Amino acid sequence: MTKSQIRKYAFIKSIPIMCSYIFVSMAYGIMMEDAGFKWYYSLLVSMTVYTGAFQFVLITFLSSGASVITVALTALLMNSRQSFYSLTFLEDFKKMGKRMLYMIHTMTDETYAVNLSLTETGKEKEDMMFVIAFLSRCYWMAGTIAGGVLGQLIPIKLEGIDFCMTALFVIIFIDNWEKTKNHAPAVLGLIISMLCLIIAGERSFMLPSLILVSGVLLLMREKEAQS
Repeated sequence: MTKSQIRKYAFIKSIPIMCSYIFVSMAYGIMMEDAGFKWYYSLLVSMTVYTGAFQFVLITFLSSGASVITVALTALLMNSRQSFYSLTFLEDFKKMGKRMLYMIHTMTDETYAVNLSLTETGKEKEDMMFVIAFLSRCYWMAGTIAGGVLGQLIPIKLEGIDFCMTALFVIIFIDNWEKTKNHAPAVLGLIISMLCLIIAGERSFMLPSLILVSGVLLLMREKEAQS
């Protein structure tokens, strides 16, 4: 593939991310404006923090004057799942040289899911992942600015807008299900996640479910390698 083809294909792969990021980041920008923070504050947070769910929580922290320790611990707990994501692409990121730190910083649920669907290998895959990460961040920042501006001009009801993120993951899940013959990891992930949701509740189930799913899959991989 030429560089132009890689950019074009990466853009096509990033369209589902764009469709969700634009609207959700607009909601974030509007909520920041409603809390008294101008669009440039929203943009600054999106450029430095860049983690959607926590950015919404951060609005409350900024408004209430929460301590730095509270903010830091909440950020760590809410985004600890991304530590597991990086394990999947550890070797790919190492080969990307100076771009490695940027890839780590821009790894999100959505870019992780889309990167998993890539069938390319080697340099093509590395370049494609970088373009997807760059475009995704641009989508989020553009939506943030648009939301901040719209929040100043017109009142908008935000009920239900966050469902587009759920819809994105459902679509990606179905796409990966259709492309792979081995559905055991997906079924395992669903079962363990549901059990953790029942036991730990909706606010605390993510981390234990990721630990359990990762552990079980690693054991299964070792057994397959030994057999």
